[in-house]
Amino acid sequence: MIRSELLRELAPVIADHLVVCNIGLPSQEMHMIDDRETNFYMLGTMGLASSIGLGLALAQDKKVVVIDGDGSVLTNLGTLPTIANNVTDNYVLLIVDNGSYGSTGDQPTYAGMKTSLTEVARACGCENVVECSGADTPAAVEAALAGDKMTIIVSKVESGNVKVPVITRDPVNIRDRFMDAVKA
Repeated sequence: MIRSELLRELAPVIADHLVVCNIGLPSQEMHMIDDRETNFYMLGTMGLASSIGLGLALAQDKKVVVIDGDGSVLTNLGTLPTIANNVTDNYVLLIVDNGSYGSTGDQPTYAGMKTSLTEVARACGCENVVECSGADTPAAVEAALAGDKMTIIVSKVESGNVKVPVITRDPVNIRDRFMDAVKA
């Protein structure tokens, strides 16, 4: 299973929640699969989806699901100890670990080699960390959302991309419609 296949299966599970989606192809795929006003698409800040999602979860009570990638988390490893030390039970971080920088040409990441993001998250103090296959991810996310406990899920999928259109929405429009959804 590749990331786009996972996102297609995950879309109905997260449809009723606030979603912050990682830069590049994950945002484009989510936009193509299930564009909603409750989806915030990252368009220019690699590594910050998890941080933005954490801030959003801390600032209000709605459930927040962050779809991040192994490459992005590796570029902002400071996010994991920050998450561990700012527990908010309305936060679910899904790290789609395909072992590559998918949006820039599938160059390998260290998560696809010797580095385990599951173990890194635990070493940073994150208490509820789950590793699963792509096929098991929708059920893991559903359980996390039902469990009311901050959860980090590392979903192991295959590297690979599908052709997707670019997001033609203006970044200001994406922000404004998302903020309206947060306030609703």
